[in-house]
Amino acid sequence: MKKKKLDIIYEDKKIIVVNKPSGLLTVSSVNEKERTLYHEVSSYLKKSNPKAKVFIIHRLDKDTSGIVMFAKDKETKYLYQNNWDNLVKERCYIAVVNGVLETKKGKVTSYLKETKTLLVYSSNDKKNGKLAITNYSVIKENKRYSLLDIEIKTGRKNQIRVHMKDINHPIVGDKKYGNKRSFTNRLMLHAYKLVIINPKSKKKMEFISKTPKLFEDMFKEVK
Repeated sequence: MKKKKLDIIYEDKKIIVVNKPSGLLTVSSVNEKERTLYHEVSSYLKKSNPKAKVFIIHRLDKDTSGIVMFAKDKETKYLYQNNWDNLVKERCYIAVVNGVLETKKGKVTSYLKETKTLLVYSSNDKKNGKLAITNYSVIKENKRYSLLDIEIKTGRKNQIRVHMKDINHPIVGDKKYGNKRSFTNRLMLHAYKLVIINPKSKKKMEFISKTPKLFEDMFKEVK
């Protein structure tokens, strides 16, 4: 199988922003060390500088595609990570969910907790859970699916996936959170926009990743 070229959205002396494909881990796990986005970015940087290092700033779920930012030195990594919630102005996703939503624009708020089996779920217990806020609006719909524009106000693990399950419209392809059968092998969730303040220059940076064709193709004709 031919290796795909790294999809670079932006690069400067301090950071590199790339488009992660669905099905690829951001960083290594117990079972997978080599086939990761981190490894691909590292290999790319070492081509021009064998001593180059790379540091993860934030990550996406394996099955989610879209924007991921890496730092080229440890100082930059912590400049972003230690003030992430204040620096990030917008984190937007596009998703295809099952069914037609009654409420075309809404907000889901809950406190997320994780089981021993790594399944995240919503709770009303703010003492034990982490606050999660997800805003959504319907872009298109047909008889079976809805295309949503989603903005997260908090970046919790599996947040969007859990919140879509909570409103009974799980993301298409999400076998972990309620969509056991699907026409596609991928999770229909894509991080398409990141607006963030550069911690040193204080300038606003906006990164955009084109929505995969499959998302739009599902709404070309009424099914």
